Amino acid sequence: MPDGIPVYIPPHDEQGRQFPYTSDITTGSTLKPAATPAIKVVDPAEESLPDNFQPFEHLQGIYVPEHNALVGQYFSDHPNDWKPNIQTARSSLRVACTMLDTDNQLMMNLRHHLLFDLLGYGRKGLAIFYGSRESIDPPVVGYPKITFYFSQDSASMPAGENYRADAECSVRLMKLENTSLNLREKLIEIAIEIKSQFLLNKQGIVLTKGKLCISYKDAKNGFPNGTKILAKTEEDAIDIYQKICNVIDVVFNEKNINVGNPKRPSTIGEITETQTIMGKKRKVKAYRRVDNVRFRYAYCLVPGEPNPVFLIDTTGKYDSLVKFSY
Repeated sequence: MPDGIPVYIPPHDEQGRQFPYTSDITTGSTLKPAATPAIKVVDPAEESLPDNFQPFEHLQGIYVPEHNALVGQYFSDHPNDWKPNIQTARSSLRVACTMLDTDNQLMMNLRHHLLFDLLGYGRKGLAIFYGSRESIDPPVVGYPKITFYFSQDSASMPAGENYRADAECSVRLMKLENTSLNLREKLIEIAIEIKSQFLLNKQGIVLTKGKLCISYKDAKNGFPNGTKILAKTEEDAIDIYQKICNVIDVVFNEKNINVGNPKRPSTIGEITETQTIMGKKRKVKAYRRVDNVRFRYAYCLVPGEPNPVFLIDTTGKYDSLVKFSY
């Protein structure tokens, strides 16, 4: 085929049959079609909209109830008889998110933006990853694994930082299997104990991160590879390990603790040093910076179950077995 001459692929009819070529691929000359495809003419539907139809009013009447239903799911920690009020921060957020029939387009946009973008409902259940899923999928065989997640309060983020510090630690449930008939009941019991151990004054407990790497290895009781926690002091990490052992009802043994103390100091305060990377200036990454991170939620990865089972969630983003209330 000569260079520069495009190849025209004829379209298909409704039955998937290909229409005949309309031009010669080699010369480009027009070809007379062997037959003209039958075209089914359908009369337009009779106009059914009323004379006084208002598009915005109609859209608002459809959109507002649907949006407010999602607001109710996001704030599921509130009782069913909740009444609009701004006495607490959580309740004030719900009032701000709830759309009203009297809202104009600007107000509707702002309420939508608050719920879906700022509060993160639009990112619910999403995970950004690159490459293979092998490293993030739950194991095919084995025991359920519980992960405890902590993150930094937005108000405590140092100036210049664009991401929150976070931390997580996990444990295997060696007394249960993914096929255990009482697995759900046991997970509810564990969730209740997590609420008791990891919540204080109706909010998650705080762990102070630092440069110390404190690991705990007890394969028989669910810590097979030495779970690691970065903490400022050994006592802070031990307190977390004790709480985890209380949650899964195993005995904590301080002899299983190992502490690693690198010579390099932790990063404290704002990072000002920069590096030029691929022609752009980037801030030098903080090294095991000292930050307070608060417990947010705990979830369980069950082998064979495609989605994580959230046990308790203080953020309101996930539907958990045990509800959290402010």
